[in-house]
Order: sequence, then structure tokens, then C-alpha cells
Amino acid sequence: MDEEYDVIVLGTGLTECILSGLLSVEGKKVLHMDRNDYYGGDSASLNLTQLYRHFRPNQEPPAELGRDRDYNVDLVPKFIIASGELTKILVHTDVTRYLEFKQIAGSFVYRDGKISKVPSTEMEAVKSPLMGLFEKRRAKKFFEFLQGWKDEDPSTHQGINLDKDSMKTVYEKFGLEAGTQDFIGHAMALYLDDDYITKVARPSYERIVMYTSSMARYGKSPYIYPLYGLGELPQSFARLSAIYGGTYMLDKKVDEIVLGPDGKFVGVKSGGETVKAKQVIGDPSYFGAGKTDGEGGKVRVIEEGKVVRAICILKHPIPGTEDSDSVQIIIPQNQVGRRNDIYIAMVSSTHNVCAKDVYIAIVSTIVETDKPELEIAPGLNLLGQISEKFVTVSPLYTPTSSGVDDSIFVTRSYDATSHFETVVDDVHDVWRRVVGKDLELKKREVEVEA
Repeated sequence: MDEEYDVIVLGTGLTECILSGLLSVEGKKVLHMDRNDYYGGDSASLNLTQLYRHFRPNQEPPAELGRDRDYNVDLVPKFIIASGELTKILVHTDVTRYLEFKQIAGSFVYRDGKISKVPSTEMEAVKSPLMGLFEKRRAKKFFEFLQGWKDEDPSTHQGINLDKDSMKTVYEKFGLEAGTQDFIGHAMALYLDDDYITKVARPSYERIVMYTSSMARYGKSPYIYPLYGLGELPQSFARLSAIYGGTYMLDKKVDEIVLGPDGKFVGVKSGGETVKAKQVIGDPSYFGAGKTDGEGGKVRVIEEGKVVRAICILKHPIPGTEDSDSVQIIIPQNQVGRRNDIYIAMVSSTHNVCAKDVYIAIVSTIVETDKPELEIAPGLNLLGQISEKFVTVSPLYTPTSSGVDDSIFVTRSYDATSHFETVVDDVHDVWRRVVGKDLELKKREVEVEA
């Protein structure tokens, strides 16, 4: 291989595939390699055989689960927020032509021992058991304030400064109860813990407005999901890259990251050959993560440490969700005496990810003790009878340096959030470091099946 590339991308996770697609469109010569024989890396969707091979190498899938090819089970559970940043990237790159989306039927929140639907209409809000009558009035004023806010018009500010006042101040101004704050902060602003309350209100305001505008876009819930699973997303960006001249190599071992005498990246060694390039982008597993604890190299384990995820195969919808074919359920941390929320994401045969009358539910949270599986018990207990369960505990890695000095750019691990906004933040961050300028996106609409 005498060819020299502008960028080599290692790993076909969503972050890496978005970057290789965008860089190819920008005219860069991209080579994309992955040690696996499937797309998606840590964010892949596996068929039944791959799922069992991944978690239980010595066991065949039970025949009663149906055909192998009916399954596309996500390793990392995430939904797409209809008005979010990932939707903007999908539309900007026109990758939507390779994908079909379906709506997630409902968003639920756990409160006082039971699950309730996050209201998606005025009517549902009036009937919702999440708030009493007077609290509903206060909440209505709070949402009207957020929707009516205009930066340039002080008459809409009601004495609040979003860039100086904390979210606590905003909640107190409208007299919202702790339970309502819980539901707004965790089920709508989608924070994993309560740290946001003491910080300035602007990011929370933006998150809540994004949630409500996503809800308004398609009704029912703010989330959409690609048919055939999340593994379709990296594959679609890989197609985009290929159209613009990107080269893909799956099942390709990476033996060494080659550095020059000055410590800068020069190429990647694979099976006795060295491919040269000016820059390399890759997921943490290609830079020492997993072999050691990752400390002291290109990556380190972040403070939150680890995510525990349980992939559960069910033969029924989750009880108490109105027999929905797909849901998100959030268990706010203080409802179960934790520091971090527990998430449940469920999809079904409607999304072409499993056989008919089968449901795939994934329960996840950030690990806080030395008994991770016990920590997700409140989520597992909501699922009813579980046919099969696969539990993983994954460390969360982040790069130790910007990569600007040695041309080695490492992406972050997929966190415990149930949406892709943090993935897109990472895409923007890596793009800025690799290209030296901000990524600008055009806005168009995305089509969704109801």
C-alpha cells in the first residue's frame, strides 16, 4: 500500500462513521478500518447468532426465538431526538435517503413506585397523575415562560437571566414542587443527575425547548428510531463516505499505530503492511483502552467510570406502558436513592429488530457500587418476565490530549444517556480539532413513519 491518505479512521462506531462521511464530503482522502467483520463497533446491532457469540460463545440461540435474520439487537440503547443535533447531521448529509425512521410510541417516567406517561399533549397534561391541579397550573406558566422567551425582548424574561441565574432560581420563581422538578430535569431535559440545578439555566432551557419541539413535531414522543436498528446509522455514513471516495476495510487487524521520530502519527501497521496518512481518528479501543485501564496513554477512564447495560429479550410489552410497541422509561435517581438515573429503552418487531411478539428492552445506568447488576434491579423489576438477559459493564474512556500535537484524535466512549446528543457533541469537538474550524450544518426536514 503505497498510497497516502489524508485521514485513517479506526473503528466503525457511529462517531467514527459520521466523521469519515463528513470528511469525505469535504474532499479528504479517507481510509476506514475495523477489526470486526461488521459495522458499528460498540454501537453495532447484532443478529441472534452474533449476540450469543458476543455474550455466550458456547451457547446456541434458543430455537423459540425465531430466525437469526429477524434480529438486529443494539449493544448501546439510544433514541434520536426529532429536533436534535443528530437529525440535523442526517439531513445535512442527505444520509436520510438510506434510512427509514419510525416513531417511539411513548416516553414514561417512574414516580412513587409506578410509571406514568410524560404528557405529549395539553389533554394528556391535564389528565396526568404526575401533578396535582394547582401544580399543573404552575407548570403551565413555567412552560409558557420557556416557549415565550426571546433573548432580545426583556419583557419575556420575567426578571430572570438565563446566563446568570441557576435552574434552582427558575424553578423557585414558578414555585414548582420537587417531584415536578424531577420530571422536568430528568424526563425532559434528560439530565442523568441533579448537578444541573445549581448551574446556569440556559443549557436546561435549551434542552427542554428541544424536547418540547421534538414532541410537537410528530406527537406521541420526541424520539425516532431507524428501522433495522441503530447499526443502520454507521452503515449509512459509510455509504456516504464511499460515494465521495472513502475506502472501507472490515475484518482488518490493526497491529500498531506508527509514529515518526518527532512523536507524530505517520501510519497504521496491519499484517506486515504500513498505510500512511497525515491524521488518525479512532475509538478508544485502538489506543490501549481495554488492554490496561487506559491510564497514562492516549485515553483515560472518566470520573463516572463505567456503564452497566442489560439487554433483555421479552415475550410481552412492558407492563403499565399501554401495550406500547416501543418506549423510553426514565427512573430519576432520587426515586431509587441513587446518584444517576436508570434508563429503559424498548423496541420491537415494529422496528424490524426482532421476531414477531418479541420485545427488546435495554436497562442501563452509570455504575456506583461494586454490584452493577443490583443497581439496575429497579429497571429490571419493571419489565415483567425476562426470557433472556445479557449484562455488560463497560468502562467510559475519554482522550488525554486534543491530538493537535501528534495528529492522533481519539473519540469518547458511548455514555449512559438514552439519546445521541453527547455523541454529536463529540463529533463537533473532534471535527474542530482535526479540521481547525467549526462544523456547519444546513437545516432540512426528516420524514418519519407514524
